[in-house]
Amino acid sequence: MKVLLLNGSPKTNGCTYTALCEVAGALEKNGVETEIVQVGAAPVAGCIGCGACLENGRCFVEDGVNEFVEKAKEADGFVFGSPVHYAAASGAITSFLDRAFYGKGAVFAGKPGAAIVSCRRGGASAAFDQLNKYFTISNMPIVSSQYWNQVHGNTPEEVKQDKEGMQTMRTLGNNMAWLLSCIEAGKAAGITFPEREPAVKTNFIR
Repeated sequence: MKVLLLNGSPKTNGCTYTALCEVAGALEKNGVETEIVQVGAAPVAGCIGCGACLENGRCFVEDGVNEFVEKAKEADGFVFGSPVHYAAASGAITSFLDRAFYGKGAVFAGKPGAAIVSCRRGGASAAFDQLNKYFTISNMPIVSSQYWNQVHGNTPEEVKQDKEGMQTMRTLGNNMAWLLSCIEAGKAAGITFPEREPAVKTNFIR
């Protein structure tokens, strides 16, 4: 089993990375392979709605989204991490995930996902809620912890002093490993993901 962890911070080894490492450590102790993918340290294009990815399966912009989607096809679970910018997820991870998920629901369906956020003081719950919406629109089980998945601090050293936040990250990793094991056991017992009905689109303006 493998979990992809996405770091949407412009600081490669900053506060968000520190929190993701705590989650990854718990996953690895449970025998789950992890990989942290950095997306926030370089410019990321927003989706322009051209539809090219719907035709050929790839975005025409080469800034890491296509590579992530290929990794996602083989992954069993996901953790998306972001710093809090103006009470929201970073612009980089938002643009990245908009394009990674658009028209690719089948890549993520049935795979557990979790979001974590890092903030100095406020805005964490709003950013956390924003990231969770990618899961809830894509048939993904959401993994929870003992508290909202957030850490506080202005430096990695300060984040490590957030004892409750660090424990929340470890609990999240343990819970994700448990759910992944449950899914594997279900598959071995012949329990498969529910078959989807044909999609229905409702237009409220007629």
